[in-house]
Amino acid sequence: MRHNDHDDAGEPIERERQRRSRENSSDEERASTATICADGGLAIREPPVILIPVEVLEGETIPDSLVEFLAPADVILLGYHVLPEQTPAEQASMQFGERAQAAVEDIAHSFVDAGEDPETRVVFTHDRDQTISRIADELGATAILLPNPTGAVSEILVPIRGVLDEDRLADLVATLADEMHERVTLWGLTGETSDFDAEAAVADAAERLRARGVTSVQLTTETATTTTPIIDIVERSAEADVVVMGEGSESPLGILLGDDAERVAEGAVAPVLVVRDREPEATPDPETESESETEPDETTESDT
Repeated sequence: MRHNDHDDAGEPIERERQRRSRENSSDEERASTATICADGGLAIREPPVILIPVEVLEGETIPDSLVEFLAPADVILLGYHVLPEQTPAEQASMQFGERAQAAVEDIAHSFVDAGEDPETRVVFTHDRDQTISRIADELGATAILLPNPTGAVSEILVPIRGVLDEDRLADLVATLADEMHERVTLWGLTGETSDFDAEAAVADAAERLRARGVTSVQLTTETATTTTPIIDIVERSAEADVVVMGEGSESPLGILLGDDAERVAEGAVAPVLVVRDREPEATPDPETESESETEPDETTESDT
């Protein structure tokens, strides 16, 4: 259970001290083997950057408990609005830009109160998924948050169902998991005929997390065999406060923002942090991108 009132030695200040300690680490230190620093901060190889897309003109926001949980990372708030095909993005930006920016800044203030000063962007687009993916690539985001309602964060579910960037996942979870409050369940999933060794993957993830300061008391490890991993993860997400998972061969970003989005949104599911691969599999060909991403009057952004 988190507490909102703290004195000078309280948790938010300690988290802010650890975050600034990581930010001030040299590039050489970030690339070295993870250890516990003398001052209690974690030597994270790659300080995580979290992109948070928010449909601001529809009133979407981020719960305070989730803000506090995410604040130790570097946060980028992306306020977006999806336009009808016939509406030019420049026109929408002129008409709604100030209101959208004000809404994003309201969310940003809650992060400032939690010790993080997030970057903010506003974008009007005809293709939400493509725009989010493109901006995540541009900013080198470690993970993308798919917001959902949540209360106080104490249970973090980490499904592992295939090859993923283990170091990025470990950096992210170790940065966010507070020893006093959050428990982490590493859940390996494999198919009946799959050659994926879920037990070995879970053991490796646990070792990487412990190397970054996550305690054995915080960690739970388990494995399961399934033919429907995405369905199982969606169902179990109702038991967690936050789900952290890799993109995998079947991207959760595509699953949760695609055809299954309405079914998932109707359930009591937790927010999902999708850990992105360090390098995209392929670079989009500008000649084959949709018009909304290549024409300057179709997608406009304003940064603060």
